[in-house]
Amino acid sequence: MATETSTTRAAQTEDNAWQYGVIAGAIAAIVMGALMVMQMRPVIEVAIPSMYFLMGGAAGFTIHVAHGAVLGVVFAAFAATQTDLTTAKAIAYGVGYGVVLWVVLAVLVMPIWLSAVGSPANPSLPNVNVMSLVGHVVYGAVLGGVYAVLWRQ
Repeated sequence: MATETSTTRAAQTEDNAWQYGVIAGAIAAIVMGALMVMQMRPVIEVAIPSMYFLMGGAAGFTIHVAHGAVLGVVFAAFAATQTDLTTAKAIAYGVGYGVVLWVVLAVLVMPIWLSAVGSPANPSLPNVNVMSLVGHVVYGAVLGGVYAVLWRQ
């Protein structure tokens, strides 16, 4: 009976991995977004909404959280394959993931995208910004930590 319960619980956890990714990604994006509001307000108010021909901080914050949730699902696809996922490993994977996201999305894709849509926020390419790196590392750490907590519930 205990084996059956444990097997059922493991299958349910794997089935819910993407949902845990959405939740963890959204929470991590909210934390990162709060840092951005304090330290990089133009990114939230101008750059992010400009990517979608919108404007304003509410639009930017909403889009940022949506991006974080989707990217959380990508993280969950990887994390769910790890058979020995501890909280420390999930946080470490999250930090590494945050650095990769920073390099690919913030340093390379975002400046190209903003240039393509003719945004008033047009950072140089590559857009190397230490505060952005810190924000993405925080996103990754929170993502990994929250994901691990949800995974174990």
